[in-house]
Amino acid sequence: MRFIGTTEAKVDNKGRVFLPAMFRKVLLSGSPQTEEQKSEMSLIMRKDLFEDCLVLYTEETWERRMNELTSRLSVWSKRDQALKRRFSADAEWLTLDSNGRILLSKRYLKMAGIEDEVTFIGMDDTIEVWATAKLREHQSSEDFASEIERVMTE
Repeated sequence: MRFIGTTEAKVDNKGRVFLPAMFRKVLLSGSPQTEEQKSEMSLIMRKDLFEDCLVLYTEETWERRMNELTSRLSVWSKRDQALKRRFSADAEWLTLDSNGRILLSKRYLKMAGIEDEVTFIGMDDTIEVWATAKLREHQSSEDFASEIERVMTE
C-alpha cells in the first residue's frame, strides 16, 4: 500500500476532518471489502518523531514498525522499555466514520499546532497530517533540489 500526493482539508470545530478520497481509495484497495468492515476501517495515529506533524499508519504498517522497533529493543533494558513505552503510549486508534472522517483529539491538534486547516501528504506507507501554515513554513526553508541531488549522487 503506497500513499502519494497532497490534499488540503478543513478541520471542523469538533476536530473532525475528511480523510481525502484518494487515500481512502488506497485504504479500501488493501482492506476487507464487506460493508461492515469498510465502515469500521481503523488507522493508528501518533505524532511524528522528528517533525511537528501527525502520522497515520494502517494496521499492517503499524505492526511492521512495532515489530521492527521491538526486535531492536531488549525486554531486559530499562532504557529500551522506556523507549517502547513512549512510542506506544503516544499512539491512538482512529476509526473512519461513515462519512470518511477521522477525529483528531484536542491533544493531537495541540501537539501538531493544528487549528482549522490541514494538509495530508502521502508518504509511501503512511500519511502525514500537517497544520497547513506550519507545512508552508517548513517547505519554504528547504532546498529540495539540492537535497535530492545529494541523496541520489552519494
